[in-house]
Amino acid sequence: MSIMSIRNWPESDRPREKLLKIGAAGLSEAELLAILLGTGVRGRNALDLARDLIADFGSLRAFLTADKTRACRTRGFGTARYVALQAALELTRRHYQELMKVGSALENPQATREFVQLRLRDLPYEVFCCLLLDSRYRVLGFEELFRGTIDGAIVYPREVLRLALARNAAALILVHNHPSGIAEPSPADRNLTVRLRDALALVDIKVLDHLVVGDGVCESLAERGWL
Repeated sequence: MSIMSIRNWPESDRPREKLLKIGAAGLSEAELLAILLGTGVRGRNALDLARDLIADFGSLRAFLTADKTRACRTRGFGTARYVALQAALELTRRHYQELMKVGSALENPQATREFVQLRLRDLPYEVFCCLLLDSRYRVLGFEELFRGTIDGAIVYPREVLRLALARNAAALILVHNHPSGIAEPSPADRNLTVRLRDALALVDIKVLDHLVVGDGVCESLAERGWL
């Protein structure tokens, strides 16, 4: 049975034309993915291929976070498409990083949270990072300092202090993820936050917050009054 090309569909049903007419938010996950794929494979158009990829991996998120070997084993999705998709994901992360640089990080906390969730929530291991800020709380940079296992990462306060001084930071927002997906701060997280706050205060560097990233959730120790 022949498959009708998307080009032969009514204009209102074509993903690209639909996006131009109603905006990206009005498209399904499969339609958005089909636009990134561009074309299908023999016997399947781009939208069919997109639907199959999402179904095969169980969800769009599972597909987007699959490793190269697993993704490229799928018919119709080779190395070139994997590279293009990773580039699109990285552009999204950098977009949120640019949003954080507009004004004070404290004036745009939602962009900060969305950025750190994009960076950390799907990692299978724990990482500890610092968002470095100047005296007006504008973003200087985002740095990964320590990488651990699924259960935790060892953090050395002297290395955090060294980074902050090297970047001439006046304040920090500490960030780490919980690969379990549960963002509830642990007693160890609270103790580490206090140790870092006190150590950095000796050189007049403020710890403004400690964000814990879980699965779609970002908990703030500052909002709980633990700083």
